[in-house]
Amino acid sequence: MEIHQLRYFCAIARAGSFTRAATEEGISQPSLSQQIVRLEQDLDAKLFDRLGRRVQLTEFGRALLPQAQEILRKVNAVRPALDSVRSGVRGRLNIGCIPTITPYFLAPRIGGFAKRYPDVEFRLFEDITPKLVEQLQAGDLDIAIAGLPIKNPDIVCSELLRENIVVAVAKGHRFARMPRVKLAELSRERMLLLKEGHCFRDNALTVCSRGQTQFISVFETDQFSSIFSLVSSGFGISLVPQMATTEESGCDFLPLEREAIRRIGYVRARGHVAGSAQKAFTEWLRETAKRPAPIHPSPAEPDIAKHQVHAAR
Repeated sequence: MEIHQLRYFCAIARAGSFTRAATEEGISQPSLSQQIVRLEQDLDAKLFDRLGRRVQLTEFGRALLPQAQEILRKVNAVRPALDSVRSGVRGRLNIGCIPTITPYFLAPRIGGFAKRYPDVEFRLFEDITPKLVEQLQAGDLDIAIAGLPIKNPDIVCSELLRENIVVAVAKGHRFARMPRVKLAELSRERMLLLKEGHCFRDNALTVCSRGQTQFISVFETDQFSSIFSLVSSGFGISLVPQMATTEESGCDFLPLEREAIRRIGYVRARGHVAGSAQKAFTEWLRETAKRPAPIHPSPAEPDIAKHQVHAAR
């Protein structure tokens, strides 16, 4: 049994496919399959059932998975532990981020971290929260930026900032004449949402639930750019995070009468040893969270900039 075989095993279990796992690991599918065959021979146990293009864990595979993940976590903890001993900030760092935060918060700022710490070799990964949590647990990620809270005993959360949730409408929509939108006003509106798995979808549904809003879902997607294009055309309305609002979207953004917020933070696997690079990154995150990017006021609400992202205390 070898470490890379356990890594491939966990990748297949996570992806549910030999093909996708091989792509993620950067090797050919035949090579990956050969390593799994050798692992099964060493353990004298069949680990996967092949179901067409998909695979699922056997009883032996389910028993091995948590043990393999724990082994990989411990192996991955060795490098940062050594990095911490060395002088200066250097080492490898794998950072995950959800799609509703990457383009608005992380992407405009991450260049500053790279310039400050040129000896840190880091990679960015974007995915929905459940996938990032899996990668944290497997040791594939050192840290992830996501919406909070994340209710998982294996995950430690640290809040960075909070931001308002606002209503996106087409220019000229009846809401555009309102200084603030009542939750009850959302009822029977055509609502555009993110797909299942995006934590901001849960934020939006919580807002609607709080106002006992009976909306009509007419479109679901993985990205706000599609939502903004449809909203600006008058196809429907949406609830969006403050950081995503721009004048270029062609939409008006209005605050809710009852303030709604989403919490954003960084998360890591419990027991993960933070090296010098990770410590520097979390310090940089806390620092940059206090200096949010400027947000353009909406013509319909000149004071909306006052409700922008603010650092958590």
